Parts: sequence; structure tokens; C-alpha cells
Amino acid sequence: MGPLGDAIKKALLAALVTFGLSFPIVVFVTSVNLSNQLVLQQRWWLAALFAGAAFIIALAIAILRPGGTERAPLTTVMSTAPPHPIIRALPRVGLVFLIAYPFLVLLATGNAGAVKWIDNFGIQILIYILLAWGLNVIVGFAGLLDLGFVAFYAVGAYSTGLLAKTFGLSFWILLPLAGILAAFWALIVGLPVLRLRGDYIAIVTLAFAEIVRLVLVNWVPVTGGYAGVSGIPAPSIAGYTFTMGPNNIATALGLPPSPLYRLFFLFYLILALVVLCYWVTTRLRTLPVGRAWEAMREDEIACRSLGISIAKTKLSAMAAGAFFGGLGGAFFASRQGFISPESFVFMESAVLVAIVVLGGLGNMMGVAIAAVVMIGGTELLRELTVLKRVFGQDFDPTQYRMLLFGLAMVMIMVWRPKGLIASREPSVRLGSKPPARTGPVTVPAE
Repeated sequence: MGPLGDAIKKALLAALVTFGLSFPIVVFVTSVNLSNQLVLQQRWWLAALFAGAAFIIALAIAILRPGGTERAPLTTVMSTAPPHPIIRALPRVGLVFLIAYPFLVLLATGNAGAVKWIDNFGIQILIYILLAWGLNVIVGFAGLLDLGFVAFYAVGAYSTGLLAKTFGLSFWILLPLAGILAAFWALIVGLPVLRLRGDYIAIVTLAFAEIVRLVLVNWVPVTGGYAGVSGIPAPSIAGYTFTMGPNNIATALGLPPSPLYRLFFLFYLILALVVLCYWVTTRLRTLPVGRAWEAMREDEIACRSLGISIAKTKLSAMAAGAFFGGLGGAFFASRQGFISPESFVFMESAVLVAIVVLGGLGNMMGVAIAAVVMIGGTELLRELTVLKRVFGQDFDPTQYRMLLFGLAMVMIMVWRPKGLIASREPSVRLGSKPPARTGPVTVPAE
């Protein structure tokens, strides 16, 4: 069998696998007829379309890359060469773009369109970037597989909502307090995992997240159960809020009422939290505790032999990451004004882990780009009305979000096994070498 035959064989195999995976998800769909009866419909043509697309893509790859998708074996030694100048300039360029983003959206889409693009895209993506960077401290820097990070997110949100409604505390007091409480619970969870490694840490953290969710559901007198906590006050400045009401800051300044004031304030608030997370995390990496995290990630036994306390290193990593998760939860509760256990399910932890892995473990810019692609891509699916013209008006692209997540994970693991941006800025960069001696060394005679 020649090269073309091998390519066709691989393409047929890819089409068969795609058809098998899409068979139970794509082919069968339920709908309600005019008699209010549940009817099972079959869409074999859609599964065949996916299989045909897989066949064409796999055939093109096999022809263009006769050697296949084999990659070089992974090495544990990181390159000491500095990152590309474009990658090093990403933080500054991204910050400038984010500062101007609300105004650019306002100019491009007007008041009506800016509400959607600032809230659903800008604020939502920044929340996930903050949470993903917090998880990146635990998974990317320290190498601890945490599958229950959403529990710290929930602790921050519920502590903010309950304390604000019960004691009337200000958002600016609750914001750091939520981070501290989340870090405290991270220390409580970290104690049982001190003697665990790898998958066992993931099991313990996953169990902790499920315990937190069950407590939120069943402790009805405090958490409200499935009804959640509502009426959480919005952030204010000197007693003036950005929501419609008597103490509205726009009314006090004589400005016309508009929902954009609140969105602008929330956008720059979460942007400030994201910048704070980036600044603190990059500074921690250069400190001894940050270098201990990375050393523990590479070889825990070698860390012990060097006298590094593994217990303190693990607890500090979990507390630091959970602190930023608590900040994200506090902002989420104040932004929504309502929280419930449905917002803190395991799927949120899975999405955050996927973002960290796809972006590149330990690479903050890669994690941010992955959050933009995954969260922003999901929101963009809602706007693609052209898909409804192809697959029908009842087609909802967001229902296939997890299928796209899985496809993205497989593609990244095949072609970019270390993430979108594999290189990481070294924690400590040594200075230049001393100049070489050009002549013999003369020793003065005694």
C-alpha cells in the first residue's frame, strides 16, 4: 500500500472514530410536538457531516505531513534561552488593550452592543483569568493536581454574600476577607494531602469540593439551599453605587442614567484584581517560596534532601492559589447579587483545569490566552447565527461546548503537549558570564 493508500486508511479511521463519538450526542435529539409529546428525532446526516469533515482534515494532514504527527520525546529539562520578544511584550500590550477595551467596544457597537460585549465577554473572561491564575499557582507552579478549586471560589462568594447581608459589611472589607477565608480553608484541606502525591491529591480536593457543594445545598437555614442567597449589595464608593437608585453616583454627578457606568466600574475592578494577581504571582516566583514550589514540582525527593519543608511548601501554594479564588468569588457574588450552589459545580473546576493545561503549566500568558479562547469562544458560539442556517433554527451551538473542549484538549495534547505557550520565564536569571582572561596570570614575586 502506497503513501496515498496509507493516508486514506488514516482518514477513514479518523472518520470512523468521529462518527462513533458523535453518534449518541449528535444523531439523537428530543423535541416536543404539537400534542405536547416527547418525540425522538434522528439526525444521521449531521453525524455523517462531522465524519466527512474529519475524513477531509485527516486526509489533508496525512498528505501534507507524510511523517505523521509524531513529536519529539518530551524532556524534563527546560530551555534556558529567554522567551521570544513578542511573548515578553504580551503583558504590557494586553494591559494597554484591556484598559482601552470598554471604550473601543463602545465606539464600535454603541451603547446597546457595549453592554453585551463588556459584560458577557470582558468581565466574564477576566473572572476566569483570575481563577485560572490562582489555580496555576497550585497546578502549574507547585505541581499539585487540584480538581476542587471551585470550592475556594464558593467560599469567597458565600462568605461575601452572607457577611454582607448579616452584618452589613462593605465590599472593600469583604474582598480581602473572602480571600483570607478561602486561604484558611485551603490550609485545612492541605493538611490531609501533605503525605499524598499525584492522583491522590486530586481525589482529596475533588472530595472537598463535593463536600462544600453538599453543605451549601443542605445547610438551608444559613445558605438557603438551592434557593441560594439573594439581595447581595453591589460595590459602592463613599456610599454611592453604580446601580439605579437614590444613591446613584451618576445622579449625584448630574449625568444621564445608563447601565454602562456599572459595567465600566465592574470591568476596571476585576481588571485591577487580575493585575494584582499577576503582580503578586510573578513576585512570589522570584522569592524562595516560589522557587521551592517549582523545585517541589520537579522532584519532591530532591527538595527533601535539600532541607526544604514540603509541608510548608504545599500549604503555601494551596493558600496562595485559594486566596485569588476567594477574591474571584467575592467579585462574582457582588456582581451577580445572587449566588446558588449551581454556580459552583465540578464542571467549573474542570474548565479551569482545562484552561491551565491548554495554556501551558506555569505560563501565565498562555493561561490567559486559553481563557480568552475557551470562555470567549463559548460566548461567540451564541452569536454564530450562520450555524442555525446550516443545521436548523433549533440548533444551539452551546450544547456542544464540552465536545469542543474535548476536541481542543486532544488537539493540544497531540500538537502542543506543553500548552499554547510552552516556554516560561525563569524565576531567577543569572547575570552574564565574567569576561574571559586573555593573557597569562602573573603572580608578583615575594
